[in-house]
Amino acid sequence: MGVSGCGKSTIGQLLSNEMNIPFFDGDDYHPESNIAKMSKGEALNDHDRFGWLKILNKLANTQLKNSSCIIACSALKNSYRDILNEGIQNSTKWVFLKGSFEQITDRINKRKNHFMSSELLQSQFNTIEEPTEAITIDVNLSTKQIIKKVIDQLKNNSEFGLFGLGVMGKSLARNLASKEFKISMFNRHVKDSEENVAIHFKDEFEELSNTLPFDTIEAFVNSIKKPRKILMMVNAGNITDSVIKNLLPFLSKGDILIDGGNSNYNKTKERFDYLKSKNIHFIGAGVSGGEEGALKGPSIMLGGNKEAYKKVEPFLEAISAKDKNSLPCCAYIGPEGSGHFVKMVHNGIEYVEMQLLAEVFVILKSSGNNPDEIASILELWKSTTNSYLLEITIDILRKKDGNDWLINKIMDKAGNKGTGNWTTIATAQLGVPSTMIASALFARYTSFYKEERITASKNFESNTVSKLTITNEDILKTYQFARIINHHQGFKLIEEASKSYKWNLNLSELSRIWTNGCIIKSDLMIEFVTIFKSTSNLLTDPEIIKKIKELKPTAKKVVSECILNDLPISSLNESINFLNSFATANSSANLIQAQRDYFGAHTYQRIDDKSNKNYHTNWKN
Repeated sequence: MGVSGCGKSTIGQLLSNEMNIPFFDGDDYHPESNIAKMSKGEALNDHDRFGWLKILNKLANTQLKNSSCIIACSALKNSYRDILNEGIQNSTKWVFLKGSFEQITDRINKRKNHFMSSELLQSQFNTIEEPTEAITIDVNLSTKQIIKKVIDQLKNNSEFGLFGLGVMGKSLARNLASKEFKISMFNRHVKDSEENVAIHFKDEFEELSNTLPFDTIEAFVNSIKKPRKILMMVNAGNITDSVIKNLLPFLSKGDILIDGGNSNYNKTKERFDYLKSKNIHFIGAGVSGGEEGALKGPSIMLGGNKEAYKKVEPFLEAISAKDKNSLPCCAYIGPEGSGHFVKMVHNGIEYVEMQLLAEVFVILKSSGNNPDEIASILELWKSTTNSYLLEITIDILRKKDGNDWLINKIMDKAGNKGTGNWTTIATAQLGVPSTMIASALFARYTSFYKEERITASKNFESNTVSKLTITNEDILKTYQFARIINHHQGFKLIEEASKSYKWNLNLSELSRIWTNGCIIKSDLMIEFVTIFKSTSNLLTDPEIIKKIKELKPTAKKVVSECILNDLPISSLNESINFLNSFATANSSANLIQAQRDYFGAHTYQRIDDKSNKNYHTNWKN
């Protein structure tokens, strides 16, 4: 592309010969009316060009079905290039031949029998909007130099960039490379501790042989084709902001940054707005599956600008896990921070699922089972209640360390990286009773007070009876009951956030991408894909209602007996408490509202007045 006389046809033909792909001169496709107009010395307007550009776009689409091609076209405006790019954005590369007015005027005056005169050249220079997403070539270079420079840049530039080679970053890099994407990899250079990380990593795995390794940001960014697509795999928080700050000077309009860390959705919204002001697209990507998922196929939740998502979609869908229908477990969730929000709630649900299994472990252990025996019991549960977390729990319980099980040697202090805390804050801010997520979070907090717990265990010695009178089947049913309540609360939180922030989230699609690749994948999640097509509330689905009614009597029995035996089962207990509260048509909140009116004149409404009028009473009389 470029103004008339810059050498588009000559360079295009030479490139065609060098690359062995067809060449088409856009001028040959002008309708007769356009040629007649230009022959009279009249400049074409946008209306004149529209049909011509659509013809060239159709030509490009047709050629791409076979292999590729080169088309010479002035394409002076961004809007013209948008028409030419339509439907093939990810398969198009622009080469901009740039020269001075005087130099190109001289070239035009030397041409013979061409309908374009030098008088029209000034109008082209006045019109041109220089592209930011192109290989820009100085026409002062010789044709040989131009061809070499273009081909070098086409060959050397990668399709996708990955910033940060920690555990997850390395796995995703290998995943991308194994799908035959040409990628650039960056890891910081820290003398004596992190030197040549990307280079050494490339040498370690055969699938990385075609990757480009870097430890300087400018070279890394410049190695990626425009619009650049860069996935940042760095720790959430200030480090993410620091990385964005360091990348920004080298980015161009339309480039796309993807944050694949566990960032707070509020911060993602702030970064989205900030980078939008810089004409840079920002996508918050929730990535679930851990190290193995990142390598073999994670579940990916993306939030941001939908047009930007479409440009990264081919890469992320290719590396994601696949559902039972071989569809990618990767989806556009919604705008702004929605991708990171649903990943946050995913982690909240995960907290509860882990806590429930820990409580099941406590009950089965109190019933006299050793870890191997508990693993065998859980193995039987897989036929009706399978999940990724159940499977890994079985592996954990069977792991030996010497003559003992390793689980018996692990300090009982559970850590957390903040997402459970954020989910609990979000559910409080939105006024949604995700009580089991809070309960699981506080169980972890409680575990951390090891020394104080030891003292308390002496001061408040348990009166646990020697034998529980519940069966393994009873425990399974209680576990199944609590899992339904947990997922109801998590999805309810997502639904309310969708309404509050106007995200228009699709719970069925979200369930689908959580059926594989992620930590909370399970047989239960597969059921939700269908259920959420007809309701957004699990507790209104006939089959779920039936299951809860069948399971609750046993769950009440198990929870009651565990409490009587001083067993800590906060999340199992909360599942019963929540449903008892939620399934109460007339609750005790009327007394609370009366108390609020008594001391604070907060008013109340009456059940015998349907007008929603507010009342206040002088309670002392």
